[in-house]
Amino acid sequence: MIFKHNKQIQINNIRLSTKLIITYVLLTVIPMALLGIVMYNQYSKSIEVQVGEYIPQLLSQANNNIENEIGKLENLSELIYSSGEVMEVLRNNRDQNKSSLRQGQYTVQSYLTNIYLNSNNPDILGAFLVSNNRLFASTRTSYEGFSFKDRSYEYQIDFPQAEGMELLLPSQLNLTFKNNPSYFLLAKQITDFDNRKNLGTLYVAVNVTFFEKFLEDLQRKENTTMWLMDQQGDIIYHTNNQEIGKKVEAIHEYPLLNGSFRMNSYGQKTLISLGEAKEFPWILAHSIPLKNLKEQTGSVRNVTVFLFIIVICITTLISIFLAWTVTRPIKQLSRIMKDVETGNFSVEVPIHSGDEVGMLATSFRTMLTKIRELIQKNYLIEIRQKNAELYALQSQINPHFMYNTLETIGMAVEDGEREQVVRMITILGRMMRFSISNKDSLIPISSEVQHIQDYLNIQKFRFEDRLSFIIREDVDSSKYYTPKFLLQPIIENAIKYGLERRKELVIEIEVVEEQLEEGPTAILFIIRDNGPGVDEATLVKLRKLLSSDPMKRRDSGFGIINVYARIAMMFGENYGLLLKSEIDKGTEVVIRIPKTIEANIANFARGSAQ
Repeated sequence: MIFKHNKQIQINNIRLSTKLIITYVLLTVIPMALLGIVMYNQYSKSIEVQVGEYIPQLLSQANNNIENEIGKLENLSELIYSSGEVMEVLRNNRDQNKSSLRQGQYTVQSYLTNIYLNSNNPDILGAFLVSNNRLFASTRTSYEGFSFKDRSYEYQIDFPQAEGMELLLPSQLNLTFKNNPSYFLLAKQITDFDNRKNLGTLYVAVNVTFFEKFLEDLQRKENTTMWLMDQQGDIIYHTNNQEIGKKVEAIHEYPLLNGSFRMNSYGQKTLISLGEAKEFPWILAHSIPLKNLKEQTGSVRNVTVFLFIIVICITTLISIFLAWTVTRPIKQLSRIMKDVETGNFSVEVPIHSGDEVGMLATSFRTMLTKIRELIQKNYLIEIRQKNAELYALQSQINPHFMYNTLETIGMAVEDGEREQVVRMITILGRMMRFSISNKDSLIPISSEVQHIQDYLNIQKFRFEDRLSFIIREDVDSSKYYTPKFLLQPIIENAIKYGLERRKELVIEIEVVEEQLEEGPTAILFIIRDNGPGVDEATLVKLRKLLSSDPMKRRDSGFGIINVYARIAMMFGENYGLLLKSEIDKGTEVVIRIPKTIEANIANFARGSAQ
């Protein structure tokens, strides 16, 4: 609470011109900065969305191209049926001499070499035909082993059962080529349709470089990574050869297998696009860091920052000019108020504009004129009455009250609360007009109540939720009259001492008619608060002060003394005020005045009680 109070004091001590400059700059800088950030983010997101939609289409097309090319390799296997010599070798499963075996092996291997290892198929490493426990192999380089690790497919002529080609991974075989190139196998069953028998299985080993020509367009951008994996995450092809054969463990965390999504990869945000093949059980993947996608936004960002700086400079110059325009007349009016505070009522108040500040200056000038007239008129006629009313008027227009009000207006201007500023200045102008517009000593109770309501509204603007008030009128307030400024000194004391000891202060004001069985009736103003209250010794002291000269001194009890003296001078000793208070329970002030109608105003103005 103390920290909050100190912080508020520090803000209040900042000059209004500085607040206005800061306000104008922030009202421009913050929206512009937010707008720039939002536009930049939207632009970046649009690039991400477009790439996220475009890459899967390219992956789908690449998958189709790869499948079409593999389809061509599958069609090569159909040529076996057109070779009678090869078919005869495969059909002949009887025991043969070594010469026949060698001749048959030469025939099949020569056929495989001519069909698969020609210049049209540079990516094929070798072709293997397994038939009746015989292995026919033709390779570009030497190789070692040709068996399945789990022995489930080794030399089985009934594999695969599907009509098309099947994909096998190197992890399933004990087969290596010279220099250890990465490869995959395409398996195709050879069937003797005439005899309805399975003759064997053809295996074609294809170098993974087979995929590069289909993916080169997708790998042109820097830091782009592409790989081909099966549905379990085993990598068949990767732009980094060292990754081939490894397993992508995160495949189970992928939200989809066709499309794009964000994911953290090696500590950076990455856009991953996937495309699942239709014919073969593999998934083509494309990965690119998001920061690489946003490289094109750098120029847009630089232009935005440059324009932003220019706007800030222009806005700052405009804010300085506007702040000087607004605060110059306020500063001048403040200096004049300081002169008035010292008792110099002959100052001249210049009026520079017709806005709210100009209205305030006009009201202040009119107020000073009326004060001078009141001083001159009543100085020789009713010096004591004049002094009491003048001090009451000075209390009303106390420069401290004006300073606090102007500070509150300044804070509202800083927060951009235009309607609140207009309302506060309107209320303040109405209070000043009330102070000087009525020359009569007595005014309708409704006017006095309106004035104290304006005063409380001004204070509520300042203290916000810490202050609340309730006003109830049980009389015809427009019919009966009361002295001016009767309630404000009491309310000032309640606010001053109540908010020192209370977080929340509630003030209740009641205007009621006193009902007596005999004697004249009266009007009662009852002011209650939930402030800290006063002890009995202080109450005794205040009651003694009520009978003292109100001009003698201006201590903490001056407001109450002034009210009591004015009532006593105007209406007689039968009227005045009564104090009631208890520690920590609050204070109640009851002001008693006679019921006065308009016809009787002249009698009371002369000081004779009715």
